[in-house]
Amino acid sequence: MPDFTAATQRARVRVPLRFQDGYRADAELVTFHGLADGLEHVAVVLGDPAPGTTPLVRLHSECLTGDVFGSARCDCGPQLREAVERIAERGGVLLYLRQEGRGIGLYNKLDAYALQDQGLDTYAANAALGLPEDDRDYTAAAQMLAALGIGELDLLSNNPDKADQLRALGIEVQGRVPTGVFATPDNVRYLRAKVLQTQHTLPLGELAGLNVG
Repeated sequence: MPDFTAATQRARVRVPLRFQDGYRADAELVTFHGLADGLEHVAVVLGDPAPGTTPLVRLHSECLTGDVFGSARCDCGPQLREAVERIAERGGVLLYLRQEGRGIGLYNKLDAYALQDQGLDTYAANAALGLPEDDRDYTAAAQMLAALGIGELDLLSNNPDKADQLRALGIEVQGRVPTGVFATPDNVRYLRAKVLQTQHTLPLGELAGLNVG
């Protein structure tokens, strides 16, 4: 049985999505009652899984700088764009989670950026501020999935912790599907740190040829 209190769907609304590169997708945005952390997370339902197939799901943590402003310091914006298209093609859900800065918040994330400019990596910068490396908890994500009737899925992620947490919460993660590698000179240190510090499944070889910007 799932190890969390049940949440319920609050509202569903159709929203046509439009991206700067011209890609378009029709989505349903779903809101919820009773989420454990009290935050306004949103499920973006895309496509329709074929009979007998599991839905493709991504847990995407909010990133104002990357998702909205197109910051090149991370790969969040390109991952969001890729995830919407891949999920729409196969059928599934993108959970847009209000967990800015791996859960530390926008202002703290920008403070950490300032320390990164002095040479610290993303995790060391958090530690220097007295903050956790990653403060995300996926209980609300599991509640959202259960409220949508999704008990098993394939997870679109390079982060093993997401799959581990969902499994511990009673969600059957059948497989983990890697995202693309969106490396630039501006974010290569960030990506390398994710591989070395938290075992993200990104190919380091593809990052080796990039110089730090």
